[in-house]
Amino acid sequence: MKTLKVLTFSTLFPSSVRPGHGIFVETRLRELMKSGRVESRVIAPVPWFPSTHPRWGDYARFAATPAREQRNGLDVLHPRYLLLPKIGMTSAPLTLALGARAAVRQLIAEGFDFDVIDAHYYYPDGVAAALLARWFGKPLAVTARGSDINLIGQHALPRRWMSWAARGAAASVGVSQALVERMRSFGVVSPRQVMLRNGVDVERFNAAPDRAALRESLGVAGSPLMLSVGNLVPLKGHHLVMEALGLLRSRGLDARLCIIGAGPLRAELEALRDRLGLGDQVRFLGALPQAELAAWYAASDVLLLASEREGWPNVVLESMACGTPVVATAVGGVPEIVKTPQTGRVVEDRSAAGLAEAVQSLWQSPPSRDAVRAHALGFGWQATTDGQLALFADMTGSARHA
Repeated sequence: MKTLKVLTFSTLFPSSVRPGHGIFVETRLRELMKSGRVESRVIAPVPWFPSTHPRWGDYARFAATPAREQRNGLDVLHPRYLLLPKIGMTSAPLTLALGARAAVRQLIAEGFDFDVIDAHYYYPDGVAAALLARWFGKPLAVTARGSDINLIGQHALPRRWMSWAARGAAASVGVSQALVERMRSFGVVSPRQVMLRNGVDVERFNAAPDRAALRESLGVAGSPLMLSVGNLVPLKGHHLVMEALGLLRSRGLDARLCIIGAGPLRAELEALRDRLGLGDQVRFLGALPQAELAAWYAASDVLLLASEREGWPNVVLESMACGTPVVATAVGGVPEIVKTPQTGRVVEDRSAAGLAEAVQSLWQSPPSRDAVRAHALGFGWQATTDGQLALFADMTGSARHA
C-alpha cells in the first residue's frame, strides 16, 4: 500500500519554546503516524518579531522559536509571517500563506512532494492553507477546532473568507457534530463535511490504584475535591467555579478547588478568591505538563468545566479516563461526551448556582469511577485515525481522477 504524504499546516502546533501550545494537533498527528501508512512534515508558522528579550512575553517566544526542529519524531518548520497591529485579523490569511510558501517549496525540493494538505483552525490557518493549495495544486482538508467558528465566525469578513476556503477545500472537518452543524449554518461547507473527534490517550490518563496515597502525595484534602482546568481567561469560567465553591461550602460541604492553567486573569481570580473568603480552599497550580495533569485528574472527585464556548474539550475525556466524573456547561461537543448520569452532569444554566446544584447532585449519587473510565475507553484514537486515513484516501483518489 502506497504511503500517503501529508503536509500538516497550523499555527496551533507545539514548539521547543512553547511545548504546550496546540498539543491536541500534535497528538492527533502522532496517533495518525502510528498507523504506518502516513509520512508527514509540519509547517507551523509563527509571527515575526525582532527581539527575544523576556519583557516582550509571547512575542519574545515567537522570536526564539527555531526555524526548524524535530519534535517526537516529527519534522517541524516554523517560517515567519507578518502579523500587523490592528489589521492583523484581516491580513493574516494572506501574510500567513506568503510567509509559508517558501517553506512549502523547500519541502518539495527536498523530495517531500506531498499528496494532501491537512490544515487545522479555520481562520486564518485554513484560509491561508486554501491559498497554498491553489498555488501548489494540492487537495486540502481543514479542521475546525471551536473558537475559529464559534467566535471568529461571528465576524462578517472572516466568515466570508472561511466560506471561500471551504468551497475550494476537498473536506471540512469538525471535532464535534455540533461544530459541523455550526459550520453549515455559517456557509462553511465543502464537498466532504465530516466529524472527526479528538481522542484520549487512555494509557497516559489512567485511574490511580491508591487515590488516598496520591492525594497525600499531592498535599490535597477536602470532599468533594474539585478541579478546574484551562487557560485563565474569561470564557473558561473559573470565576463561576469559585463562586460555586462558596455556595457548596455554605451548604456544609468541605469542598475544595484546584485550578490548573495560566493566563492574564491570575491576579483577578486570586483577588476574587480572597473576596469570597475562600483562602486555602482554592489552590492555583499554574500550567502543568500532561504527565502531571493526569495525577490531578485521578486525585480529584469531579472536574468542572464552566466554559462559555468549546469545540471538543479534551479535558473532559482526560478526566473521565482517570475515572473522574465531570460537571460541564452544555456547550460545543460536551453533550456528545458527557452521558448523564453515568459520567457526570451537563449544566444548561451557566451560573455559579447551576454548577453548585450539579456538583451537589453528583456528590449525593456519584457514579462508579470504573464506569466513568469505561465510558472514556470508547473514545480512543483509533476511530479518528481510521477516519482520517479513509478521508485522505478519498480526497487523493478524487484528485487523481478529476
